[in-house]
Amino acid sequence: MSGIAQFFQNLPDGWTIYVWLVAGGLIIIAAIFWMRWGFKNEQFDEDIKYVIFDEEDQDKMTPEEYAKSREVMKKQMESRERHLAMKAAAEAQKRRA
Repeated sequence: MSGIAQFFQNLPDGWTIYVWLVAGGLIIIAAIFWMRWGFKNEQFDEDIKYVIFDEEDQDKMTPEEYAKSREVMKKQMESRERHLAMKAAAEAQKRRA
């Protein structure tokens, strides 16, 4: 019997609960990290559904929905430009260093 198999055979009963606890803890930590990333990168926007519409969809929407979709699209484009400017500034700073 190999050393690792013998090690597992000699462990007392109930040791697997600790493996599950560690795995669960790691999953919770990863979920918190991903939620933090999503929040910092503007991923939790309930109005994101309006981004898929364009000017050709105006006849399929109420005037309020269409106005909302244009407003959301404007905000998304401003956010995109801001993030692209931040990325360009970071790359320029990296090149200078």
